[in-house]
Amino acid sequence: MSLRFYDTATARLRDFEPLVPGQVSLYYCGATVQGLPHVGHIRSAIAFDQLTRWLQARGFRVTAVRNVTDIDDKILAKAAASVGAEPADGVIPDEPWWALAYRFEQEFSRAYDVLGVQRPTYEPRATGHIPEMHALIQRLIDAGHAYPALDDSGDVYFDVRSWPAYGSLTRQDIDDMQAAPDADPRGKRDPRDFALWKGHKDTDPETAAWDSPWGRGRPGWHLECSAMVTKYLGPRFDIHGGGLDLRFPHHENEMAQSQAAGDGFANFWMHNGMVTFEGEKMSKSIGNTISPAQMLAEASPRVVRYYLGQAHYRSVLDYRPTSLQEAAAAVERIDGFIAKAEAKFGEVRGSAADLPEAFGTAMDDDLNVPQALAVLHDTVRAGNTALAAADLETARTSLAQVRAMTGVLGLDAVQAPAAASGPEHSALDSLIQDLLRERGDARAAKDWARADAIRDSLAAAGIVVEDTADGALWSLEQG
Repeated sequence: MSLRFYDTATARLRDFEPLVPGQVSLYYCGATVQGLPHVGHIRSAIAFDQLTRWLQARGFRVTAVRNVTDIDDKILAKAAASVGAEPADGVIPDEPWWALAYRFEQEFSRAYDVLGVQRPTYEPRATGHIPEMHALIQRLIDAGHAYPALDDSGDVYFDVRSWPAYGSLTRQDIDDMQAAPDADPRGKRDPRDFALWKGHKDTDPETAAWDSPWGRGRPGWHLECSAMVTKYLGPRFDIHGGGLDLRFPHHENEMAQSQAAGDGFANFWMHNGMVTFEGEKMSKSIGNTISPAQMLAEASPRVVRYYLGQAHYRSVLDYRPTSLQEAAAAVERIDGFIAKAEAKFGEVRGSAADLPEAFGTAMDDDLNVPQALAVLHDTVRAGNTALAAADLETARTSLAQVRAMTGVLGLDAVQAPAAASGPEHSALDSLIQDLLRERGDARAAKDWARADAIRDSLAAAGIVVEDTADGALWSLEQG
């Protein structure tokens, strides 16, 4: 079977041939760094990490770009809310927006690292690409697809009705769409027109504005990605990815403005599915959320990686209270075989040549990880049977195959921290501290049930919490 992926734009499976033989250009949307990473962010990063690893295993040189949105309405709102605030979980009083964005950017990097997500080839920040955004806006104005606002706001808008293909990514008719909520509609020709540039407001920090031909202001969210991806991957590139929730309006608007400016843009659009909690959408308001930090308090990074990466990337991943236990049992079966086999053969590193044909067939078929995992577990069973029968040649072959498959799936990149030092410990410490701050807030509010539940969850994961005069300290349970 040839390598093929599902293309959201055409709504069908297509054979994948890169634009440049032997090379793949991949862009996927990273975080808007307004807060701590949630499980949807991490699932998306793991899905595109698996894609990158598989393309590399197939011999492609992959140039992967993942952006950081470090200027946005939500970031400014979070920073404004910190003015005069009391210290709390995720809140530093009077924190400048740019400091808040950088602090949370580092939290995302720690979470990616502890779960074995490879660093991209490059990770551009929106604030570093203002000139490219100005150039793209001017191209759209010159082509008749954008216009300065009809009021004195300093905004610049994309004219959706000037581009007949608008709505094609999500197969919507313009007249059925809601108004774009990104600016006051009074300066728009059509309520659905979206902002490319946002004029500076008196309520905005002076540091959150840049000079432009249309007055001081800042970029619209959708414009940022178009400018960054074409800066590094060119006007036409292989794959644009992201979570399904970004398909509209973000990706629809990206595609429209880029193609209207004359860029071919993405050859494939790939979107990963959402994470639900026992069949329902996760929502803080109803209390059915699970964070990466909470998962890592209950299970090792290797188990969390397995759980978040086990479903087909396009499907919904449903979390249940037993999900991490089931993932842990699966990982234990894999690691048990590896330990027994390497006790006989020493350390074995599998290569792409060791990958079973059935595993390759599954991964070539739109990254069918569930089927690939079935091959992995079949190989583990065959290896255990060979060890029991003293069939050392088969057992060693199985070990090389298992090592090769776990490498492609990113499981070999994740290990539980063995000592209280190094990047793994630092990343885990950052995530556990989030839970300890939440516990401290619960204790301050006399919500003893919530505070005890957090401590019990940490204890179940082998993490001992000690309350001291300097605050709560944690350590790994010994023995």
